[in-house]
Amino acid sequence: AAGAFASPWQDFITRIAWGEIWGDTRLPWKTRSLITLSMMVALHREEEFKLHVRPAIRNGVSVDELQALLLQAAIYAGVPASNAAFRWVKEVLGDELN
Repeated sequence: AAGAFASPWQDFITRIAWGEIWGDTRLPWKTRSLITLSMMVALHREEEFKLHVRPAIRNGVSVDELQALLLQAAIYAGVPASNAAFRWVKEVLGDELN
């Protein structure tokens, strides 16, 4: 659904991010998910963070590990960043957190 204008972008991101980066076997997907979520918190990238929460769970990240990541991010990325990310997780996972 990228259309003619965004088609080159879609091709690029598919080849590089999903092909070369996520296809690199030197890091397990769980680790990549934790790294990605951490960077999205630090950069305050709400849309991308939310996009990666469920795949992170599928890649083996537990809710406890996600919580620990957000607590650690508060120290290194700032309390406001982690505060927002806690809210984003709740928006994505909702009742699954209870």
